[in-house]
Amino acid sequence: MKYLVFLLLMIPVLIFAQRGKKIDSSITQNKDTLVVDSGKKDSLKIFKPTIQDYQYQTQFSEKKVFDTVMTFDKTYIFSQYNNRDNFGRVQFANIGAGFNPLSYEVNAEGNLSLLPTNKSYGILGVNDIRYYDVKTPTATFIYHTAMRNGAALQSTYTQNIGKRFNFAVEYMGLRSQGFYRNSLAANNNTLFSGHYISKSGNYELFTHYLHQNVNNQENGGIADNDLFQSGNSESNKENAQVNLASSSSQFSYRRYYLSHQFTPFNSEKFPFRIRHTLSNQGNKYYYFQDALENYWYTTASQIVTGFSPSTKKYSNNFGNTVSLVLDNEKIKLDAGVRYQMLKFGLNEIDLPLVDVPAELKENRLGAVGNLQVKLFDKFQLNSFLEFSNGTQFGNYLKTTNNIKFEPIKDYFVNAKVNFQSVYPSFNYLANSSAYRRFNYYLQDAKNQSVTEIGGSVNLKWFKSELFANYFRIDNYTYFDSSATPRQSDNSLNISQIGGDATFSYGKFHLNTRVQFQSALTNKELLPMPSFIGRANIFFQSRAFKNAAEIQAGIKVYYFSKFASREYFPILNEYILPTANSFSIGGQPIADLYFNMKVKKMFFFIEGQQIGTLISYNKAYAFPSYPVYDFRLNIGIVWYLFN
Repeated sequence: MKYLVFLLLMIPVLIFAQRGKKIDSSITQNKDTLVVDSGKKDSLKIFKPTIQDYQYQTQFSEKKVFDTVMTFDKTYIFSQYNNRDNFGRVQFANIGAGFNPLSYEVNAEGNLSLLPTNKSYGILGVNDIRYYDVKTPTATFIYHTAMRNGAALQSTYTQNIGKRFNFAVEYMGLRSQGFYRNSLAANNNTLFSGHYISKSGNYELFTHYLHQNVNNQENGGIADNDLFQSGNSESNKENAQVNLASSSSQFSYRRYYLSHQFTPFNSEKFPFRIRHTLSNQGNKYYYFQDALENYWYTTASQIVTGFSPSTKKYSNNFGNTVSLVLDNEKIKLDAGVRYQMLKFGLNEIDLPLVDVPAELKENRLGAVGNLQVKLFDKFQLNSFLEFSNGTQFGNYLKTTNNIKFEPIKDYFVNAKVNFQSVYPSFNYLANSSAYRRFNYYLQDAKNQSVTEIGGSVNLKWFKSELFANYFRIDNYTYFDSSATPRQSDNSLNISQIGGDATFSYGKFHLNTRVQFQSALTNKELLPMPSFIGRANIFFQSRAFKNAAEIQAGIKVYYFSKFASREYFPILNEYILPTANSFSIGGQPIADLYFNMKVKKMFFFIEGQQIGTLISYNKAYAFPSYPVYDFRLNIGIVWYLFN
């Protein structure tokens, strides 16, 4: 609330500061600039901005223009509460509650930190933060309807103060009750960011503060799956019996970040810069229970006497990095040293057989490096390397290498070779719980090593893309069916191959995306569907005397039947199937939609899961967790360039 009051007080002052003097003289036009000449020496030049004057960037990267074009891919993005294309995932029956990842994903945000997997889908990493450069005060709003009572709204206000400093305030609030009992989601993000560059260009600064909360009631899934699959629970889902009555989970993610660089010498003669980065990131995960839940135990001996039903975990990562940067038109190279201070802690518990530590911490020293090469506008190389040494959390090594080149005009090849060797995510290391069987400490954990080799080819024909990926995971870390962390003795090998294409005939279009995948070894450790596919048939045209642009069509999402992992709410992680589990998938999810763009405003209107209007819903996100029924999903995206 205090941030909202501050924003409301500051916006009128800042907008007033942008106003110039009153002009009533003659005007002549020169490209996008209006030159105002009153015949006096204090003549003013007033700029008439175009869309090219509204740009954003991530830190130390090239600027991009605000995308206000109505393309078909936006229907995959702005119909989702996290404003991302969630192909390869299936959503719970409530927005803000997470997803079941149907294909293997590598999330670097979980490295050397506490990040429960099901809390990670809206988290903004350092390289996700946008810094703006706008000619006039600018605001954006992205709105989504919720599932029974509530809404999701993401708003951004940004403004340049002078030519060299920009600040932005962003807030996302989500509240959705959900279709089933005890499934309320309440998420919010608060972001303050700033970017400054000196008049000479010798000094540049990026800074931000981010606070994210992902809070959910946990109902443990529906109690009677036979009733759901028979269709007898269709009319009264909000009263359907669920497994948990008074449980909830909360995740808090907070980061302070500052990175700046200085050019001490003439950049044309000596293209060297000194870069310094400070970062402090704190993660907290809480699992609350008003009372012990009968679903988790059967006898009193399975309870830890005197231990609180609610638990807390936390991690903290402080980093201080100094780098030397070589920067010219074709090659950018920076290399430096990094100091880190890591902490991981949880509720202290005294057990005779499991020695769960209250806190683990260490100081680490390492090195980082980046290389970017651009040649002839045909070849790009981006490489990153980080290494650090530690005794408590092991050595850390990560490298990403991406190549993009254009062997033939309008045909692009992307290739990647990535590798990381890192301690398991801290949620796997230890847990304390009032339920005896959910206490663990993964002693002598080994680094989980992930090798990723893959690439894609973009073809001019049908705007198509072909892609293939291969993963080799050594010491694969997972939760077994009893929610105990394990590490595999043999490697897990995964292959993915697929493509994306758009076929057009006049104003009618068909976009398809397919992915075939398989675990080549240790299939039982990571169950996954062998096929994931999506088809979008739509009509797109100008309308209303060219005052608007419309899209109308139907989207179908499908994944083959498979024995999915189960969702485990105490950890917000996924465990191997239990004895009571069952297969999910094989049920198409179809959405009928109508989208419209008027000036800089988009309307996204979808009838989701239209198949449930004809037949009862039998689709699941996880065993015991159905996907949503038919709902009217409305999204609005509005760009306000003052």
